[in-house]
Amino acid sequence: MTKYVVSGYIGFDNFGDEAIARVLTDRLKKAGAEKITLISSNPEKTAQIHGVNSCGMLDFFNSIKEADVLISGGGSLLQDVTSLKSLIYYLGVIFTALVLGKDVEIFSQGIGPINSKIGQVLTRLALLRAKKISVRDKKSQELLKSWGIESELVQDPIFSLELPKKSKKGIVGIQLRNYPTLTEGFLTSLADEVIKRFPDKKLEIISLQDSIDLDVCENFARILRKRGRENDVKVVSGLSINDVFDKISDLEFLIGMRFHANVVAIKSGVRTLAIDYDIKIKKLADEYKLPIIELNQRDFSEKFDELVSDKIKNPETV
Repeated sequence: MTKYVVSGYIGFDNFGDEAIARVLTDRLKKAGAEKITLISSNPEKTAQIHGVNSCGMLDFFNSIKEADVLISGGGSLLQDVTSLKSLIYYLGVIFTALVLGKDVEIFSQGIGPINSKIGQVLTRLALLRAKKISVRDKKSQELLKSWGIESELVQDPIFSLELPKKSKKGIVGIQLRNYPTLTEGFLTSLADEVIKRFPDKKLEIISLQDSIDLDVCENFARILRKRGRENDVKVVSGLSINDVFDKISDLEFLIGMRFHANVVAIKSGVRTLAIDYDIKIKKLADEYKLPIIELNQRDFSEKFDELVSDKIKNPETV
């Protein structure tokens, strides 16, 4: 019987990371884990949602000390684009486990970008001592290989779920998140293209992490309504993990910004256009041949042609 501690971006009401935590805890339970503890920003809620133990983000020492294995992942924990502070935190958890003599597993992560020299050095030192490493994309695997570190290439954990491929209801989903370079000009141009391409379809603007997504989703809905779509635009928020799976699988098309919104759409057979705000989106679009638009674009006609074209494979066949 093995005791596990899981380190990730847990407890922040982010759909993708909570879904990964569910997949991972389910796997560990099925494997007969004696104890599972998730490190979380909201331990009480996390324990209730996932049915396991939980500790605070800065209260992990005793949990790791009592455990056998630390699992770090999935998602994009080991990168310094968000901030060097974030990278140092997740590496600090890993080094704590290593110093305490625990096995460390890196689970289905997207590694990098790591731009700072200190970040690169510390990440390499930590991963050289990890017992097992799996990554979710080829570029992460290539980065580790250049450091002399072997890893297993796996799909994102959400791809392991059995998600429904429903008959589509003629709904177009637009999933957005706040980001420094997401401008009013981009949103206005996107709204104009959506209205032109889908004049008779219902539009749902989907928030997956309300603290970050909801304001921009509501703003986009206002832009659409000002352009004559008053009656068929709906903002969807406050979704549970299962709600997100159900909502996205109902769509005919998704225009998606968040990584895991696009993953769920691909898995559910929804035609998908990705919005490139982060290297992980570009990696996903390249792998699954998704059309993709950039935040500095204003002409989306070519990529929308790809989205609606019958010549493009439906994602469920990729």
